[in-house]
Amino acid sequence: MMEILRNRRSVRKFEDRPVESEKVEILKEALVRSPSSRSINPWVFIVVDDRDTIDTLAGCKPHGAGFLGSACLAVVILGDISRSDTCIEDCSIAAITLQYAVKSLDLDSCWCQIRLREHSEGKTAEEYVRELLSVPENYLVECIVGIGYSGEGKEPHSHDSLDWGKVYYNRYKGN
Repeated sequence: MMEILRNRRSVRKFEDRPVESEKVEILKEALVRSPSSRSINPWVFIVVDDRDTIDTLAGCKPHGAGFLGSACLAVVILGDISRSDTCIEDCSIAAITLQYAVKSLDLDSCWCQIRLREHSEGKTAEEYVRELLSVPENYLVECIVGIGYSGEGKEPHSHDSLDWGKVYYNRYKGN
């Protein structure tokens, strides 16, 4: 697990190479095994492998979503707000569980925030995705995780570059 943590980076450029169906099945299993508060599992996942749909998802907001256009796979993570008051947290846990599973399969990924982001004046990114994928109103669209084989050579962050000043013992001691 520590090697996965050490080597995972957000990748925004992917090779034009599909993710094998066996790996997609493992990623789906990782998603539904993700922990959630009180085991309510208020999340739903839309696995997108259709090139045109992924390209359209890449236009969901003006900044920070374009990388989805080079991903061969995208997972849209939805939370049922009518089932749990912690669906935002549960969706976030599912997203990072997915990203660690992705890395364990020698794939790479990047998170694209959707909730609380704008698509255009008068339209949110969430509304854009909801319309595109026929998502019911009781689901929030938390994020999209773009997945594929890395098309860039990002090195892991070195141990010395980590911000160890963010870690305290027993109580907060910062400014």
